[in-house]
Amino acid sequence: MEQADTAEHEFRSLTEIVERTVEETGGGTVSVEHLMRSFGHASFIPLLILPALILITPLSGVPGLSTVCGLIIMLIAGQRLVGHRQIWLPGWIRSRTMKSARLHAGLEKILPFTRFVDRISRKRMTFLFRPPLVLLLPLACTLFGAVMPLMEIVPFSSSLIGVAVTLIAFSMLTRDGLFALLALAPVGLVIWAVTSVLTSL
Repeated sequence: MEQADTAEHEFRSLTEIVERTVEETGGGTVSVEHLMRSFGHASFIPLLILPALILITPLSGVPGLSTVCGLIIMLIAGQRLVGHRQIWLPGWIRSRTMKSARLHAGLEKILPFTRFVDRISRKRMTFLFRPPLVLLLPLACTLFGAVMPLMEIVPFSSSLIGVAVTLIAFSMLTRDGLFALLALAPVGLVIWAVTSVLTSL
């Protein structure tokens, strides 16, 4: 797990992933299955980053989208955690569609963010990518995805988790551990607070 999958080697930035998504999705509608085929069923990190990026866009306000993106994040990160070589998603998720124009408009709004993150990234704190700590990052993404359905009722919380998963997955891609640490602490605190409130109701 310490080494990136071969299918992920061509990606070294968030902006590349956004641009590839726009390039591979023309007019009409785009499905989850189409995106999986475009990136490759072994591209764990790009396909983990993409739903997280979508949660940062205004599309996060679409009812139910946060839940679907959360489930995708949970399943992909969970399979990465246990060492699967190919991504499996249930048919009802793979068949989910969205208008391409709407997806493109949402992704274009976050390009300043992706370019900024790409610009300041470099290799650092690489101890996070060696056993046993290397398991912490996909585990965190799995947990974040699992609690996403609970976040539907809390404004902006899904976007916060989207930022966290994006930074954690990006750190796995670039070996920049600073982003992972920045994402883990505050979001973990927010999730603990929200779930505590919900369970006390």
